[in-house]
Amino acid sequence: MPEGKVTSLHVARRAGVSQSAVSRVFSGASASPQTVIKVRKAAEYLGYRPNPLARAMITGKSKIIGLVVAYLDNQFYPLALERLSNALQDQGYHVLVFMAPNDENAVEKVVHDLMDYQVAGIITASVGMTNDLTRRCADAGIPVVMFNRGQDGGGISSVTSANVAGGAQIADFLAAGGHKRIAHIAGWEGSSTGRDRARGFIQGLDLHGLAPVAVIDGHYDREIAAQATRDIMSGPQPADAIFVGNDHMAFAVMDTLRGELGLSVPDDVSVVGYDDVPLAAWAAYDLTTLRQPLNRMVEATVDTLLGQIADAERPSQKIEIEGPLILRRSARTPEGWSL
Repeated sequence: MPEGKVTSLHVARRAGVSQSAVSRVFSGASASPQTVIKVRKAAEYLGYRPNPLARAMITGKSKIIGLVVAYLDNQFYPLALERLSNALQDQGYHVLVFMAPNDENAVEKVVHDLMDYQVAGIITASVGMTNDLTRRCADAGIPVVMFNRGQDGGGISSVTSANVAGGAQIADFLAAGGHKRIAHIAGWEGSSTGRDRARGFIQGLDLHGLAPVAVIDGHYDREIAAQATRDIMSGPQPADAIFVGNDHMAFAVMDTLRGELGLSVPDDVSVVGYDDVPLAAWAAYDLTTLRQPLNRMVEATVDTLLGQIADAERPSQKIEIEGPLILRRSARTPEGWSL
């Protein structure tokens, strides 16, 4: 047994093959079945493990995908990361997960770090990309797909639910339920998802001759959503229904209405969320919510990214996938609508 760290050269000598043959076996390149058997046996005997990061530094290529996410407080994102990671691993890719708050400098630093790792591609989950950073990734030959977030203009692919249509669907539901004083605690105004859901909702209400009694930016934050609830319910027109820009905030809204303000949901106030995370189905919330079609969004994201890795000339895409409104008991059910 060799002393110190076992290298591919030790494996090659043990197997009686060239060092390049060892590299071909562990990179998945063409190698005869006999060579693969000899190399694998020698590697197992010596305890050799290839270093994909080192190989990427040498070759300029890797089977590594960078996943960048802003936060994990919202239950939607741990689920999304798990399914994105599993789908990429099924395709033979390794995954590096980086956290980056929605701050331009922080995101730029993380993306530059990923470039240093020679990643094959990047997926950003609820993270914004500047046009300048998008161009630098393109110049480096690293495709980027934005998951659950879009970007104005072209040049970068994105996969989202149909947020405008989802907001309008919720407006139809609440109007059909006879609500007249409807408020919206929106997602962060700096995100395309927050803006699009709010836009679809306000346009949808307008078609029914209604306007929201309040629209407050909840910043996807529980404490801000809770305070927004207090403000709405203590105002001159307390709401009889609240559409909340995601489930994470909607749970805080329901907790505040029931636990702090002593109101009944839905008898006094109907609450509708957006995402349909697992907690939404728990009896404690039983939240009516617009389901983001997570599995289809993940599939489209992975297909788009791998397609752009395989073909650098493939044009960017903006993919929107519609999801259903899931009716539970946090909102008054209109006549003719069934749970």
